[in-house]
Amino acid sequence: MQGFKSPGSAQRFLSSHATVHNTFALQRHLTSSRIMRQFRPDAAAAWTIATAAA
Repeated sequence: MQGFKSPGSAQRFLSSHATVHNTFALQRHLTSSRIMRQFRPDAAAAWTIATAAA
């Protein structure tokens, strides 16, 4: 809870952080660099759409 004023604010941050983390963080050890380069623009586009809607 370091840096958060309440458990509720920590939970709100962590739930949104988990969504972003799942979008961008792929299991690198299971994915080739060629595939990673293909996924990166898709993840950036999804992030742009998500932040524009918020």
